Amino acid sequence: MTQRFHGTGIQGMNVPSSPWFEGRFGRMFREAPVFEPDPEVLRQLAETMREDDPRDPAGDNPDIPAGYTYIGQFLDHDITFDPTSSLQRANDPARLVNFRTPRLDLDSIYGSGPDDDPFMYDQSDPAVPKFLFGKIHEDDGTFIDEDDLPRNTQDRALIGDPRNDENTFICQLQLAFLKFHNRVIDEVLPSGLRGGDLLKETQRIVRWHWQWAVVHDYLRRTIGADMLSRLLTTDDDGCETVRLKHYRPKKNAYMPVEFSAAAFRFGHSQVRGGYKINNAVPALPTFLPGADVDRRADFRGFRGLPPQWTISWPFFFPLDEDPGPVASRKIDTSLAPPLFALPDASLGENRSLAHRNLLRGLRLELPSGQVVARVMGEEALSGAQLGLPGPGPAPLWFYVLKEAEILADGRHLGPVGGRIVGETILGLIKHDPLSYMSVEPCWKPHLGGAPGVFDIPDLLRFAVPDQVSRF
Repeated sequence: MTQRFHGTGIQGMNVPSSPWFEGRFGRMFREAPVFEPDPEVLRQLAETMREDDPRDPAGDNPDIPAGYTYIGQFLDHDITFDPTSSLQRANDPARLVNFRTPRLDLDSIYGSGPDDDPFMYDQSDPAVPKFLFGKIHEDDGTFIDEDDLPRNTQDRALIGDPRNDENTFICQLQLAFLKFHNRVIDEVLPSGLRGGDLLKETQRIVRWHWQWAVVHDYLRRTIGADMLSRLLTTDDDGCETVRLKHYRPKKNAYMPVEFSAAAFRFGHSQVRGGYKINNAVPALPTFLPGADVDRRADFRGFRGLPPQWTISWPFFFPLDEDPGPVASRKIDTSLAPPLFALPDASLGENRSLAHRNLLRGLRLELPSGQVVARVMGEEALSGAQLGLPGPGPAPLWFYVLKEAEILADGRHLGPVGGRIVGETILGLIKHDPLSYMSVEPCWKPHLGGAPGVFDIPDLLRFAVPDQVSRF
C-alpha cells in the first residue's frame, strides 16, 4: 500500500520504488469500428502533407515556442516505446509490450538505477548518486567542456533511452535533465540522506516537478486552457482532481494506441525545417538526406556534439531574453520537408514520416477520426472541411491535425485530439500510485521562481543556469 505524506521533506523516502519495468498498449475506444483504407490512398495522402514553404511566417505558431516540440518528444520517450510492432502487418495492441512504464517517472533518465546501469552514474562517491556528463572535444582532441551526453568510443550515448540522442535538441534536453537531477541532489544533501535514500528522495522531487511542468505548462499550451480546465479542477485548498470520460483503465494504467499511434504524433507537424541553436552556429536544416553527412551540417543525432554546439535555450523557450524564442510550426496537416527523407538508414526505402504514421494507424487498426469524434459526442468534420484527395473517412492522425488547423488555427489541439492527449497524460499521472496527484494532490512545486509555480523555463533556469542567456 502506498504510504501518504505531506510536505516536501525527507519523509518522502517512505514512498516505495516502482516495481514496473514495462506496460501494455490498449484501446481507448474499444467498440469503435476499424478504419481500413487502401494503403495506396495513404501513400497519396502523405504526399499532400509536404509543407510548401517552411519559411513562411504564416505557418508559425505564436503560442508554442519551438522548444516544446522536443519536450513533447522527450515526454513521448518517457511513457512509450514500441520496438516490436510492424508497418507490414496488422498488430493487436493487447499483445504489444510497452518498454517504458506508463508513468511520467523519467525511466528514460534513470534507467534501472546505479546498481544495474552503473555506467551512467559517477562512481567517485557511491553515497551521492550523481549522473556523469560527456566531454566535448575539438577536432584535435582538446577538451572543452561537459555539455554533451556521456558516450562510448563509437559516440553512442550512455543513457537510459537511446532515442534521447536522436537529434541535437533532445540530446541537450536529456543533458538538462541529468543536470537537473544533480542540482536537486545538492539541494537534498544537507538533510543527511545518502545512498539509496538520497536517490529516492531526489527522484521524487525531480519527477513531481516534471509532472507539474507537463500538466501546467506543456499540456496547457498543447490542448488549450479551456480543455485543460474541463479535465483538471483545483479546489479552494489547491488540491487537484482529474475528470476523465474515456481513459478508464480497469486495473493498471495502459498506453492507448489512439494516443501513441495517432493523437500524440501531432508534434511532427510542429517541427521546423531548420533551426539556429546559438549565436556561434549558423542556422542549419533539421535533417539532410543521406547517411554520410558532416556532423556540422544538420541536427541529426547519434554522434558527439561538435564544439560550440551547446544550445542557448532562449532560442527555444521564453526565458526573458530579447528577442524571444523562435516559434514552433502550427499544428496542421503540413510537415517540414526534412521529415519526408529521414536520415535513419534502418527505415529502408520508406523514410517519409507522414506515410509511416498513416501506415502505423492502419496496422494498429485504429478507428477513423470521424468515428472517434462521434463517440466523444463532438460534431465530426465534413469531407469538404477535411479536404481529402478522395471520398471516405479520415485516418485518426490526419483528422487530429486537420481539426487543430480548422478549429484552433493550428495554435493547439482541437476537441478530439486535445481530449485524447489530455486524458491520456492526466490519466497516467492519476493512475500512478507514486505521482504527486496520487500521493499528495495538494502538493505545490518549490524549485521555481515563485512558490507553487514551475514550468519548463523554470526547470532550465534551475538545472542549466549557464544556458538560459543568449550566447
